[in-house]
Amino acid sequence: MNYIGISNKFHDAALTVIDDTGNILFAGHSERYSKQKHDSELYYDLAKDAKQYCNDIAYQIHYYERPLYTQLRQLRAGQKIDFTTAKNRIGKDILKLFGKPKVVTHNHHLSHAAAGFQTSPFLDATVVIVDAIGEFDTISIWHAEYDTNNNAQYKKLYSQKYPHSIGLFYSAMTKKVGLKPLDEEYILMGMAAYGTPRYQHDMLNLIHSLKNLEFNTNLHIGVDENFLVNAFDMDIASSAQELVESMLRIIMSKAKNLGKSSNLVYGGGVALNCLANRMLGEYFDKIWIMPNPGDAGSSLGAAALGHCKRVHWRNAYLGKNIDGKYPVNDILSVLQTDKIVGVASGRAEFGPRALGNRSLLADPRGNEIKDKVNEIKRRQKFRPFAPVILEEYVDKYFTMPKNWNESRYMQVVAKCNYPDIYPAIVHADGTSRVQTVPKNGGGIRELLEKWYVLTECPMLLNTSLNIRGEPMVNDRFDADRFEMLYNVKVCS
Repeated sequence: MNYIGISNKFHDAALTVIDDTGNILFAGHSERYSKQKHDSELYYDLAKDAKQYCNDIAYQIHYYERPLYTQLRQLRAGQKIDFTTAKNRIGKDILKLFGKPKVVTHNHHLSHAAAGFQTSPFLDATVVIVDAIGEFDTISIWHAEYDTNNNAQYKKLYSQKYPHSIGLFYSAMTKKVGLKPLDEEYILMGMAAYGTPRYQHDMLNLIHSLKNLEFNTNLHIGVDENFLVNAFDMDIASSAQELVESMLRIIMSKAKNLGKSSNLVYGGGVALNCLANRMLGEYFDKIWIMPNPGDAGSSLGAAALGHCKRVHWRNAYLGKNIDGKYPVNDILSVLQTDKIVGVASGRAEFGPRALGNRSLLADPRGNEIKDKVNEIKRRQKFRPFAPVILEEYVDKYFTMPKNWNESRYMQVVAKCNYPDIYPAIVHADGTSRVQTVPKNGGGIRELLEKWYVLTECPMLLNTSLNIRGEPMVNDRFDADRFEMLYNVKVCS
């Protein structure tokens, strides 16, 4: 049996296939195929590509939420209601592609939880999910473990309901500073380093009870236009970030007290806030955040619920394949002459962050590199970049937060110990969103090893191979287009 997990119709549609032994055969994003950033529709070419990786046996389709409950919440909220069933949401052409299989629906937060727990190395865990909204849940805490038959079991310990939502609050502040909600929250996070949290008191006026995480207004469509008029955007960002971190501390403390395990599995879109993730180790001994913790990753969670047992997580390279050996020597050659190079090789990353297979890489030394890369990507100049580093050197160059011994998927920030030497990968607050590469780390590992021999520098600047507002490069055609339009060599 193949288990196909699908998430779509809200944002970031995705599809995952898991076989009956727990191997992830394929996981990819619609946006990479349709070329529409955050595409919410399930794209036929994505499903067609996924089928090429599947065994030609029976399929079950598992849908990441329960549409009926979503419709009930929309009704209560006075929103426009989408009355389509899960089958209609998936599309007749895609169902036909897989032989019109049975469709099973799952609770939205449970799909998040399964994406995290069943890919984790843990036998039991306290699972925390924080996002904008599920059917009704906006926060949930679970205990997860495997039974005697090795089936994953979940018990909900706590939940907060719509409209009380940390994710919707952060999106409302994103909209307030002129950015796109449900898209550019990561930019708001980056802006926080340039401001001061002077507006926390004003933001607390939106909250009925901080202890109970209850808001006194529905932030689904943002805040009133008169809220924080003439306030400095950077200070709004800093205040929002500080307040979110305060609320997450309340959640993590509650999870620690309610949970039976010192292992944390953390998911939902808010888990992408790598600045807030620094404090997770203060509450839990071991931490696992699946590299795609938002709604797209719930396609994997839904498929995992169908499989029931542990899923074999090896790495995030699960999408579209570009044939050929990782072009280590070609990349090194371009780096030594141009300082900046693109790479599009192997299978695309599943998740929002490039991890070496669809990356724009650069020498992190030198004051001019950051501005050059931001110019290529058409980004604001204040935006930071991430370092990718040989894992055994991370503690020498960065001060990692408590209980974060590695960060293989850019999930946490760390203080850089040598900001003057590596200015291209250090943000205004002195931190870097670190990606560590272990000894079995594939092509990017070999590249870093050879780069270190040449330069005595164990890291490179790593950002996604895309332009702001566009999805990451997916196939060779995309790579050629990027090279032609932006005059950057892309090695494959």
